[in-house]
Amino acid sequence: MKHIINYIGALLAVVLIGATFTACAEDDDNGSANLGLGIKVFFPTKVVTNQPMTINGSGFDGVTEIEFPGGIKTSNFEIVSNGMIRVDAPAGLPADGGKIIVRTADDEAESRLPLTLGHTSVSGFSKQEGEKATGGELITIYGSDLEFINSVELLDAEGNPQLVDQKDFYRKGTSNVIFRVPQTNIFKGKFVGIIHTYDGQSFNMPELAYEPGATGGHWELQKTPIWQNDASGAAVSWSGTYRFALTGHDGNNECIAEIPQDLWDRMKTETFYLTVKATDPQVRVTTGWWDPNWNVGDIQPGNERLTDNGDGTFTVEINLTGDPDFVAALDERHILFTGDRFTPVELYFEEEVWIDGPGEQEVKVPVWTNAGAGAVSWNGTYRFGLDGHDGNGECITTFAQDIWDRLKSETFYLTVTAADPQIRVTTGWWDPNWKVGDIQPGNELLTDNGDGTFTVKINLTDDPDFVAALDERHILFTGDRYTPVEIYFIEKVAGGSQEEVFWEGDAGAVSWSSAYRFALDGHDGNNECLTTFPQDIWDKIKTKTFYLDIEATDPQVRITTGWWDPNWNVGDIQPGNELLTDNGDGTFTIEINLTGDPDFVGALDERHLLITGDRFKPKRLYFK
Repeated sequence: MKHIINYIGALLAVVLIGATFTACAEDDDNGSANLGLGIKVFFPTKVVTNQPMTINGSGFDGVTEIEFPGGIKTSNFEIVSNGMIRVDAPAGLPADGGKIIVRTADDEAESRLPLTLGHTSVSGFSKQEGEKATGGELITIYGSDLEFINSVELLDAEGNPQLVDQKDFYRKGTSNVIFRVPQTNIFKGKFVGIIHTYDGQSFNMPELAYEPGATGGHWELQKTPIWQNDASGAAVSWSGTYRFALTGHDGNNECIAEIPQDLWDRMKTETFYLTVKATDPQVRVTTGWWDPNWNVGDIQPGNERLTDNGDGTFTVEINLTGDPDFVAALDERHILFTGDRFTPVELYFEEEVWIDGPGEQEVKVPVWTNAGAGAVSWNGTYRFGLDGHDGNGECITTFAQDIWDRLKSETFYLTVTAADPQIRVTTGWWDPNWKVGDIQPGNELLTDNGDGTFTVKINLTDDPDFVAALDERHILFTGDRYTPVEIYFIEKVAGGSQEEVFWEGDAGAVSWSSAYRFALDGHDGNNECLTTFPQDIWDKIKTKTFYLDIEATDPQVRITTGWWDPNWNVGDIQPGNELLTDNGDGTFTIEINLTGDPDFVGALDERHLLITGDRFKPKRLYFK
């Protein structure tokens, strides 16, 4: 144990040398690497067999063996870095625990704190025998040492075993664990769930009557704020600024904020998060008296609890339940975030909340659609300018200021019909060109859509000289072997389903009449159609699912051509047909997909699309 004496002596020397807060440098990874072999902290401090552990310290590159309490030795571990080892707790640990020793070929170091042995015991559940459990519902497990539960086994919709992993638990603590029943993928019927622990224990749950939850929604990760910096707080440099106390317990009024009892209790028993502004933070979690420190040690880049968000901030994941001595001191002493080279931004919890309707969706927002202009062959047809700046009137269209500004500052897309396009993006004066050069198959900006079209992803912000020339000169798409189809943005929209209505109107009720004829632009020879559609909408009608809303009580709907022949091969659609949905408000919705009738689709360009029948009034046509 000669090394242990030397290690302590080195630490004392550092303390004597630094009379100010620079003494904290003893925890810097670079400095500690020079101290030789040593264990600073390990986590968790209470374990069961097979429990994953992290040991932090120095000089670990040469470690060949770890000895656990009871003389249990293992060489099965991962050296993550010179200062970190990952290892699973071995079987056979004694009930009274003991110290951990790491060994190299010629040295050894012992932990300062003892490792203790846990044992999970389950005492009850929030659901009792025979009760119903619906998908999305939370179930609580009560007992002791529950942090060692690593999964709950349930049945999926087909009756096969499925595991709810601990990473998906809603909440995990020593005395209670909360998990969520899968929303829809759950067996409908009675069965007994099984709780599993790291060390191979299993506990039966009560027999519950499970059933799937509501569909048409999504889980969304939401923040529950605890505290947010009002921008007045300074950066941390071993200062005591960022102290937080339980409401009413800040005796000397030195805390930056007081936390209400419910949130304070959650901070002591659940995972919460600290986001900081930093490039190379060193975060220490301690008390208002600077002692004790949270037993995980200082948190710096490379620590698995620290996530680089890539935007100049980092997030620290904090769960204090593995350090009961630290937690016990908090009510009296406060919690303090100190260290160096960071500014706290916010403290918060994260939890998943069920939101009705689909999650965030990407929606196409067209800003130009080709009305019939021809192919590109190094010509200047496809010029686009800012409204009022098309001096010679040669642009195919001009854009309002807001759209023009977005084209210069955001990603937008150009879809073209082509087999082997060569696309050049330039100005109305043919110079300068967008600096990415000509775009052809094989270029990462060009996507083959597999339907005879390609899409180009365009973001001009990386070429400021090009952007600066646009107001005066226009933007020109030229090159060879393609025809532009449309220019559009893609926007993310949260919430309910997105509908693209392509016709809405009222030409009266249908009684085997021809009022509701629709054609492709330019193909309505005798002008008998109610409306005509541009090529992109027409192509979607022939290739995608679309919907017809009607007013009716007992409709008979026939979809045919402008010549009444051929009819769509599904026949007349009436109540009882699976394509017809009664909305319960005096309207019905018909789901239409024509691709199963190629003869019908082949006749549409020449003949039109006619919606006829009896006892209904069409309201709108739309995609979704």
